Amino acid sequence: MTSSVAPSPLDAALDAREESQTARLVVSCEDQPGIVAAITTFLRDHGANIVQSDQYSTDPEGGRFFMRVVFHLSGADLDAVRDAFASEVAAPFEMDFRIHDAAVPKRAAIMVSRYDHVLLDLLWRTRRGELPMDVGVVVSNWGDLREEVERFGLPYHEIPVTRETKPAAEAAQLELVGGGQYDLVIMARYMQILSDDFLHAVGCPVINIHHSFLPAFAGAGPYERAKERGVKLIGATAHYATADLDEGPIIEQDVVRVSHRESAAELERQGADVERTVMARAVKWHCEDRVLVHGNTTVVF
Repeated sequence: MTSSVAPSPLDAALDAREESQTARLVVSCEDQPGIVAAITTFLRDHGANIVQSDQYSTDPEGGRFFMRVVFHLSGADLDAVRDAFASEVAAPFEMDFRIHDAAVPKRAAIMVSRYDHVLLDLLWRTRRGELPMDVGVVVSNWGDLREEVERFGLPYHEIPVTRETKPAAEAAQLELVGGGQYDLVIMARYMQILSDDFLHAVGCPVINIHHSFLPAFAGAGPYERAKERGVKLIGATAHYATADLDEGPIIEQDVVRVSHRESAAELERQGADVERTVMARAVKWHCEDRVLVHGNTTVVF
């Protein structure tokens, strides 16, 4: 004789959670009638429950349409849903799209030089679960931050860069971060210009933090020049790196008010605070599939 025990509410909830998953769908295409209906009907027909939806059109008359949908999926294979969406919806509307399992963190690599504030803030936030990413490696052109990084249990690779060795150094860096190994490369105050060849070969987006509110004070010594000009706002800009130096699509910016009383050193200290928060927001939004690039600008949901 056997007996069965009904599962507890907690066990039932855990079983249901294991059978379902949350995913994100991001699309862009030429704006035209029927896009939203096609997407929502497809998700309904495949057993998905939409829990969040955002959309934007650059121009209802022939502009570009963008949409981000978060949905719960029960009892279905996400890869099969992705393949079906490609043929049933994306192809007829000529969409660019991606579907990502929200439970899978983005794989990230970090590049840094000698300033530690952005790097350590990202590592700390990641360890606390505030950033949905998995950092796999830190690459630097200096050895200064090895001990700090290794405390987080991460590999640290020092690859010195000079004008003469730059091509060989970038080839070595690509061995570590390129070739589709990562979903994102973060320049956490990496004080070298990445070549066009590197950016084409790395195989994923690269996010850079600029120590001023672009386009103002691009280049070296921004805080000294800001002090000389008597500026009242200083800030930071997180943007995607492109072959055009400091001109890539901007993801996030912020500023802090200052006065004539601050020295250049104090401006730099306050600027570092802004850099940390701006980069953290940009990385979080990117990892949550909230950022869509449109030419040299971005749509951030």
